[in-house]
Amino acid sequence: MDTMKAPGALPAQAVDEAGQGALSRRRAIAGAVALSAAGLVRTPAARAAAWPDKPVRMIIPFAAGGATDLLGRSLAVELGRFWGQPVVVDNRPGAGGILGAEMVAKSPADGYSLLLASGSMFTVNPFLYPKLSYTVDSFDMIAKVASGPMVVTINVAVPAKDLQELIALGKSKPGSLYFASAGNGSQVHMAGEAFADAAAIQLNHVPYKGEGPAYADLLAGTVQMAVGNINAISPLLKSGRLRALATTGAERSALLPDVPTAAEAGLSGFSFVGWFGLMAPAGTPKPLVARMNEDVRRALEQDGMKRYLADQGMLASYAGPDSMKQDISTESQRWKALVARRGIKLA
Repeated sequence: MDTMKAPGALPAQAVDEAGQGALSRRRAIAGAVALSAAGLVRTPAARAAAWPDKPVRMIIPFAAGGATDLLGRSLAVELGRFWGQPVVVDNRPGAGGILGAEMVAKSPADGYSLLLASGSMFTVNPFLYPKLSYTVDSFDMIAKVASGPMVVTINVAVPAKDLQELIALGKSKPGSLYFASAGNGSQVHMAGEAFADAAAIQLNHVPYKGEGPAYADLLAGTVQMAVGNINAISPLLKSGRLRALATTGAERSALLPDVPTAAEAGLSGFSFVGWFGLMAPAGTPKPLVARMNEDVRRALEQDGMKRYLADQGMLASYAGPDSMKQDISTESQRWKALVARRGIKLA
């Protein structure tokens, strides 16, 4: 006699096959989850190898048109070629570079947010801002990129034909000269303070949110002088409204061969060379930092970058992370002493 089956019941074989199918689906889902988890816990070397798969942002902590901005745009082009992704320059000016530095320090340490900093942001700002929100340990140093001298520059309305006449004017009329800078603590600010210190004159500081707006007022005669980065201020000399009195390097610049050094102009012992370096948030995978360091070195060897630096009167100054930290430590002592000696306060 046939065995009675409940209405809608499946044969045993069908039940077994259904169970096997469900098991297979569970195994497939488990496998997918495992693969996804494995991707999330890739080793630093694996993450560095896969980077970048989207645009990289380079924060410039000063306004467009200044030395850091001009250098950053040229460097971004070369690095973008190596990385196969756009390197997007993002200007975030304010507070002597602090706002841009804060943004990068708080960004994910994944290589997609970088900072092109001027040296003064780490060698001067700690002595001007009592509650500075970042330190050198907030970043992983990638590489020093470039350096260049400054140019003591005046508006042509100032009655001085050379550096000694400017110094004599400053001594005869204390406090009558106003100098522009890219912001409190910027290299342009400290170059002006160092010049005033060496010349034993009193200058009034007027900070801006970058060299671009600072030099616009210098051209207009709103301020009388600046000690500016050579790559940002030299093109403006062609206007006929500015006069370069001296450069601050050890030797004359090939870009301005007719302009004497400060020492040649009678101010012996005064020198100032500004530098710029690329940094990433602290905790960036070491293999990725090493790769970016090597790519900066390669970028500085490219013909386009060499032409840019030569045209701007700057020098490639490649150096690795350890050297950068040592330079910051050494220079910090110099600026700490100057800030204390001159009683420099935030303007």
